[in-house]
Amino acid sequence: MKNIIQVLVAVVLGSMFSITYAQQDPHFTQYFDNTLFVNPAYAGSNEVLNFTALHRQQWVGFDGRPVSSSFSLHSPLSYESVGVGLTFVNDQLGPLKQNMVYGDFSYTLKFKNPKNKLSFGLKAGMNVISMGTSSLVTTEASDPKLISNVVNHINPNLGAGIYYHTPKFFIGASSPKVLERSYDGINDRNLEQRHYFGIIGGVIKLNTTWKLRPTAQVKLTNNAPMSIDMSLAGVYMDKFWIGGMYRWNAAFGAFIQYQLTDQLKAGFATDFGTQAIKNYNSGTFEIMLSYDFRFKKEGVRSPRYF
Repeated sequence: MKNIIQVLVAVVLGSMFSITYAQQDPHFTQYFDNTLFVNPAYAGSNEVLNFTALHRQQWVGFDGRPVSSSFSLHSPLSYESVGVGLTFVNDQLGPLKQNMVYGDFSYTLKFKNPKNKLSFGLKAGMNVISMGTSSLVTTEASDPKLISNVVNHINPNLGAGIYYHTPKFFIGASSPKVLERSYDGINDRNLEQRHYFGIIGGVIKLNTTWKLRPTAQVKLTNNAPMSIDMSLAGVYMDKFWIGGMYRWNAAFGAFIQYQLTDQLKAGFATDFGTQAIKNYNSGTFEIMLSYDFRFKKEGVRSPRYF
């Protein structure tokens, strides 16, 4: 077990110091509640049927700003080593619109301590892409790459991940889109870049009322800066969450979440950029809803921190 943890830590930390990469897919401030989007091995890890929705308005007031919505549904099967899930993401940025639909599958290995689990996951689906390129103002009036719109171009793709977790700790690595395919099916230079993710976090009990939940996520993609997200949340009575987030050289923010019932959790987040674009927008805002469906009558299980 110790060797497995050391290997996983090395994968995540090693990615932090690799050659610089970065993003095409959307960012989320509450990324720690959207793990299935980046890692299929997370499917079924909640031990119940879970539905989570996130909506993000980035750089409010800026024309053509990113607007992203994410929906995920996942559950263990009756044979509890197998988990399945479904993720849907709608992302808009200027003339580009993407609708990503993916199915997720995980298989979990259990150890002598049944609370320690190692999962392997696969993701398969497609990205439906539309680009209103003809509406752009170009420097070359007859640029052949920007004359025609792209309407519902379909890019199938595959992904994979690994995820180790205990009740107090988690770590994982994944690549949710392995294939690099053209956005318009014509130009081989505007590819969907392969993304690599590393995630790590845990929960620390301070006293009978307060806990700390630190997390971090590293995202790597060709031809753009490495993205590192870090968050720290204080959890009061397993009901109220308040915390801060920092995205390396990009943004800082804050979030609050409340466990409305044993099954329903809601969250709100905001972040502000640290670069020059911050002078031209009113910030970024995000809302989250998560619901656990419980069909058995054995009572309320322990609170879930990730």
